[in-house]
Amino acid sequence: MIIWLASYPKSGNTFIRSLLSAYFFTKDGNFQLDSLDKITQFPHTNIFKKFGFDTSNDLEIVKNYINVQKKINSQNSKTIRFLKTHSSFYDINGYKFTDLNNTLGVIYIVRDPRSVAKSFANHNQMSLESATDKLLEFGTLTGETKHSQTIKNQVITHMGSWSSNYNTWKEFKKLNRYFLVKYEDLVSNTEQTFIEILKFIYMLGNSKPKIDNNKLKNTLKSTTFSEMQKLEKGKGFKEAIKDIDGNKITFFKYGLKKNDPNLFPKNLNDKIQEEFKDELKELNYI
Repeated sequence: MIIWLASYPKSGNTFIRSLLSAYFFTKDGNFQLDSLDKITQFPHTNIFKKFGFDTSNDLEIVKNYINVQKKINSQNSKTIRFLKTHSSFYDINGYKFTDLNNTLGVIYIVRDPRSVAKSFANHNQMSLESATDKLLEFGTLTGETKHSQTIKNQVITHMGSWSSNYNTWKEFKKLNRYFLVKYEDLVSNTEQTFIEILKFIYMLGNSKPKIDNNKLKNTLKSTTFSEMQKLEKGKGFKEAIKDIDGNKITFFKYGLKKNDPNLFPKNLNDKIQEEFKDELKELNYI
């Protein structure tokens, strides 16, 4: 069964994936970049092609979201699988993104939208104003900039707006299959937040929490922001994309302090607060 790591882009999904992949998919808890491959993105062309589904038409992909998930789960129905997604949890032309026959639960990562806009602007090489407008749109994502040479390997992700992405996944909250992670808490109190995530995963799997303290210690030590920056600088990071001149855009660029939402331009801050007033209050961002 699938546990979704869901979020709007640039909200800390990679941090969660790094922690989980280090803890569950290494022997000693020491993070390695290739361990991220154990937690793939959905939807993605490679997954659909693997199971023989048409990837040339977006509607065909949407129609087969659940069929592909069935194929994934059929490989071993007792195994818990983590899948990353930036999709909103809403129906498209009557087709659901997932269902309870394929989904065990969701870990939803949320981040202050003003911080998201800054990271989104850097990642996609656009102005801060354009990035802010993107958060307000009911948009889609290919996962690459218009300058990328690998866009052919992507499929469209129907991410919605920042608020719709956040709100739609709350459906699982009614079923006690939802765990909300605030990126800011994950950064400021990584150990306690990650332990709570592990407890949630074990709860979904109907098993008692079994925390390996040695693996936990190594996981936390090897996935700090500074360690991730070192890894990217030394070995590169394949999820980093290139700018128009072919230069790699730094993926691990903004830490929490350097990306302070209080330093956000007033006109854009006003726009975000007006549009996302309820969500910002709910999450104690204002």
